[in-house]
Amino acid sequence: MHFDYLNHPYPSQRQTIFAKNGMVATSQPLAAQAGLDILKKGGNAIDAAIATAAALTVLEPTSNGIGGDAFALVWTNGSLYGLNASGPAPASLSIEAMKAKGYSQMPAHGTAPITVPGAPSAWTKLSKRFGRLPFREVLAPAIAFAEEGYPLTPILGKYWSLAYEKYKTVLTGDEFEAWFKTFAPDNRAPKIGEVWRSPDHAATLKEIAETNGESFYRGRLAEEMTAFIQKHGGYLSKEDLAAYEAEWVDPISVHYKGYDIWEIPPNGQGIVALLGLNIIKSIPINEKESADTYHKQIEAMKLAFTDGKAYVTDPKAMEMTTEELLSESYGEKRRLEIGDHAIEPQPYKPARGGTVYLAAADGEGNMISFIQSNYMGFGSGIVIPGTGIAMQNRGHDFSLDETHPNALKPGKKTYHTIIPGFMTKNNQAVGPFGVMGGYMQPQGHMQVVMNTIDFRLHPQAALDAPRWQWIEGKKILVEPQFPSHLAQALARKGHQVQITVDTGQFGRGQIIWRDAETGVLTGGTEPRADGSIAAW
Repeated sequence: MHFDYLNHPYPSQRQTIFAKNGMVATSQPLAAQAGLDILKKGGNAIDAAIATAAALTVLEPTSNGIGGDAFALVWTNGSLYGLNASGPAPASLSIEAMKAKGYSQMPAHGTAPITVPGAPSAWTKLSKRFGRLPFREVLAPAIAFAEEGYPLTPILGKYWSLAYEKYKTVLTGDEFEAWFKTFAPDNRAPKIGEVWRSPDHAATLKEIAETNGESFYRGRLAEEMTAFIQKHGGYLSKEDLAAYEAEWVDPISVHYKGYDIWEIPPNGQGIVALLGLNIIKSIPINEKESADTYHKQIEAMKLAFTDGKAYVTDPKAMEMTTEELLSESYGEKRRLEIGDHAIEPQPYKPARGGTVYLAAADGEGNMISFIQSNYMGFGSGIVIPGTGIAMQNRGHDFSLDETHPNALKPGKKTYHTIIPGFMTKNNQAVGPFGVMGGYMQPQGHMQVVMNTIDFRLHPQAALDAPRWQWIEGKKILVEPQFPSHLAQALARKGHQVQITVDTGQFGRGQIIWRDAETGVLTGGTEPRADGSIAAW
């Protein structure tokens, strides 16, 4: 497979990277280098991804941690495999329990929204099935970063500081003391360029490495986590952890203009990206920088999100199946609702998220799309004392309305925002891609796919292109570099256009494509983050 790329139409400080033997793309330079080092030691792309993911829990704690969830799409030996490493609600967490404590909606912080973490299980499952190097060796770079420390990069420092300023007024209980001791040891956020280290984090990673994850789910670390959480009114139990394993799943896809676009099935929101592409694929798209093109993209995504929020939850509780939602007839039904002016579908209000994404490839043809998150930045604000484990708050997305599709139930998995993407053509791998960032993610996936296929942009240009984000109703956000004449034209079509200088709201993406004939890898990294590609 070979793309006939157009010239780069957007200014960028980064160039598309080409390599032959291996490539790792992610939002933190040292993490990308950690993955590349594993490739050079004889590891494959899956080993590199695990090393990078574990390193990111140290190198970008503003977005993910050991106590978070993960998903992966793995291409190896001509087949694509999916891994869902999202955890369910604890068995004792229920709507009745939350309402008895006076809650009308799930809180964002504290012990209540903590669900079973899946990330360590993802690492061990991937290593056991597809890895080549010993698990201990793959986690060694992350352990070294935690022990020895590293200097904060600019975007990381920015969001760390913002989180601290928020948390010092929001996180006021005793249960949050370990967060401040871990992430603000001098009663402030570490500064850009300042070295931060976490010996507790290093010790925990060592224990996970030496026990192949068993301590985290069925050993000492499990006991530490559950004892602290239950002491402070939470619900996670040793039984919840012991019963958990990441789940291998069959990826889902839509065929889009000669390519197959793949996502993880629900409970993830990857289906929203596929719904949007399925709706827009038969609509004539003539040029990228046109108000008509942006209008049709936005309207298709509105409809996709309306359906996603109405139906997507734990697949065992979905009223409409994935097959029904992605059918040609359903796509055509929704496509007919797109007219010349902005419509207002059933509204919802997205929340901002915190996530890391990485893509990795080796010279043998193995490729992986991997995403990992604590959600909403640092997550719940709960750090287990003495371990460095920052716990996610994924339960915040559950509804306390019994009639809602995503209503909280014990043991249920919530609607999940983090999604890895993958592209194939004629049953051959094109490669992994992803755009992290809460409810921006499927919108970013759709824009990157169309930038690549419809508008023939190479990976860096596909990521550099100005982005839009639908928020609710007719409201959309655009970046400062979004063409002003097009923003005005969209406003005339009824869109409520708002320009925002916070480019962090538009996600952070990575792309690696592989030429099927030559094996050459082509990568792009996010200009809105400390993005980096390590290539060999």
